Amino acid sequence: MEETRRSDGRKNDELRAVEFDRHYTKYAEGSVLVRAGETLVLCNASVESKVPHFLRGENQGWVTAEYSLLPRSTNQRVVREIAKGRPSGRTQEIQRLIGRALRSVVDLKLLGENTIWVDCDVIQADGGTRTAALSGAFVALVDAVNYMLEKNMISRSPIKSFLAATSVGIVDGEKLLDLSFSEDSTAQVDLNLVMTDKEEVVEIQGTAEGEPFSLEDLEQMMFLGQLGIQEIIERQKENLDDLKKLVGTEGG
Repeated sequence: MEETRRSDGRKNDELRAVEFDRHYTKYAEGSVLVRAGETLVLCNASVESKVPHFLRGENQGWVTAEYSLLPRSTNQRVVREIAKGRPSGRTQEIQRLIGRALRSVVDLKLLGENTIWVDCDVIQADGGTRTAALSGAFVALVDAVNYMLEKNMISRSPIKSFLAATSVGIVDGEKLLDLSFSEDSTAQVDLNLVMTDKEEVVEIQGTAEGEPFSLEDLEQMMFLGQLGIQEIIERQKENLDDLKKLVGTEGG
């Protein structure tokens, strides 16, 4: 039986078009605009010559992230969270995800007492904003590390692996890779997967929106997600061709 095409013409196992536009802003040590279909996220990596108070004197660095939806990134205006006084639970969850995922592939001892902040601002949201932000954040991180090496802030690259993320879901009984908003909003199962280029799992976030799903379903979604992540990492490597040597060799 021939596979039914999705609303945007993709096959079930097909990613949306993924692009990384590096050096997108002028001042950040690392900057990239990541496009995943109609989702656009600006990721800026900033280097600070200090660490949080809980790491002072520990001779290691820190990598952390912030995430936000810009007011008109969705079909209705989103109120800036600063106007509410604090970030939402969703925002805190996503920025913690991005931060700990990035730290999983960084040798913090090699960073010295420096911090890399990665700010991920969603310009346009059409599903998969957290996974696009994370994949773009990694690219911005590599450029920030290259800046630190050029300025002799560190002597070796601390980045151990490439890192990317994608979503998988079950929609109308079909397992789909890289959900758009219309698919995500009607999914029976929504799963976000973060992996390295070494086929190592960093994080799995999977939820049944209705009925529970089977271990067989999980295995199939993991396989589909892994294929998608391998493709995203290939795009990262193409865009970071001049800096690929900084990942997994110098610091590994």
